[in-house]
Amino acid sequence: MFRKVEDFINNAKYEFGSTLKVYDSLTDEMLHKKVEGYPRTAGFLAWHINKSMTDMLEMAGLKNVYKVADEMPAGLSVAELIADFKKASDSAIKEVESNWKDENLTEETPMYGGENWKKGMTLMIILTHQIHHRGQLGILMRMCGCKVPGVYGPAKEEWTAFGMPEMP
Repeated sequence: MFRKVEDFINNAKYEFGSTLKVYDSLTDEMLHKKVEGYPRTAGFLAWHINKSMTDMLEMAGLKNVYKVADEMPAGLSVAELIADFKKASDSAIKEVESNWKDENLTEETPMYGGENWKKGMTLMIILTHQIHHRGQLGILMRMCGCKVPGVYGPAKEEWTAFGMPEMP
C-alpha cells in the first residue's frame, strides 16, 4: 500500500514507462491473434490494462480521469492502444497528484464486490495489476514469435548488448 503520493507517482512513472516499452513491441496483427489454449488476445489484455487503471481511480473518487472505451474497439491498432495508454496514465498521475494528499491514502472507498480498499491500496493494485497482465502479454508475445523487451533486466535477446553470452 502506498502511504505517500510521491511514492506512487515515482513508481507509476517507471511502471507506465515499462508498459509502454512492451506495447511498443506489439504488432497490429498480434493484437488480434488468438493463441491456442488462451482465451484472451494481446489486444484485449492491453485494452484491459488501460481500462482497469482508470476505472479503479474513478471508483476511488477521481472523477476527471481519462475515460477508456467500455469495450475493446474493433480493429484496435498498436498506435491507438499506445495513445490511449498515454492519455490514461498521464491522467492518472495528474489526478492523483492534484486531488490526493498523503493523508487521503488511508481513506477507504467501496471497490469490487462491495469490498472497501484504502486509496493507497488501490494505487498499489493499479500497478501490480498492470505488472501481472504485462507478464501475460510477454508470454503471448513469445508464443507469437515476437521479441519481449526487458523490463526489470535484459530479455534473452538483449543479453549480448550487456556483454553476456547469448541465452539459448
